[in-house]
Amino acid sequence: MSEEGTSGPAHHEAHAGGLSTRLNWLRAAVLGANDGIVSTAGLVVGVAGATSDRSTLLTAGLAGLLAGSMSMAAGEYVSVSTQRDSEKAALAVEKRELREQPEAELEELTELLEDRGLSREVAREAAEQLTARDALRAHARVELGIDPDALTNPWHAAWASFFAFTAGALLPLLAIVLPPTGWRVPVTVVSVLAALVLTGWTSARLGAAAAGRAVLRNVVGGALAMGVTYVVGALLGAAGVS
Repeated sequence: MSEEGTSGPAHHEAHAGGLSTRLNWLRAAVLGANDGIVSTAGLVVGVAGATSDRSTLLTAGLAGLLAGSMSMAAGEYVSVSTQRDSEKAALAVEKRELREQPEAELEELTELLEDRGLSREVAREAAEQLTARDALRAHARVELGIDPDALTNPWHAAWASFFAFTAGALLPLLAIVLPPTGWRVPVTVVSVLAALVLTGWTSARLGAAAAGRAVLRNVVGGALAMGVTYVVGALLGAAGVS
């Protein structure tokens, strides 16, 4: 029988490029959430050092959440838009060169494939086949490292950053306003440090790095941010600024 089901298991393994892209997005989401946790925690703990008024804490936390998430989204949109513009400009240049200097571009593609370990004969044959199929796509991927079918989308990046920051910021915000007055700061500190352990470990694992140092940096940085802002808030509250 020659049925597809009997010819062996289907190969569904993700290509390296697609996997790398997904991992980069996931790392960005984890780091965005981490920023939301640390910045909002520092803000609300600092305010809690000056006042125990729940409405003040909620207002400050919401303001920090919205300002931070909007800032992250706007910054990511601008950054990715610039990257997309650069990719489109590079593709336009490559398209013009293919039109004006096809032989030189074929030779360039051959040399690039040679640099990747192919023999001259095999590289030339592969370059000719790739050029015949889709010259621009071949040069985009081999020469520029760009997939013309998957250019970066600034709106996707902006929304991802917005939601990642918001998700992270909600933890310290809820931790500071929901518990009774005497428990607010301890609950927030414990919750934030636990979350930072998780985000530090996750970012390290996604980057194939040692988790211990990443977690330690994350926790120490978050604890320092909360400690400094709390002391400043307490001093301002004692001085009657609040």
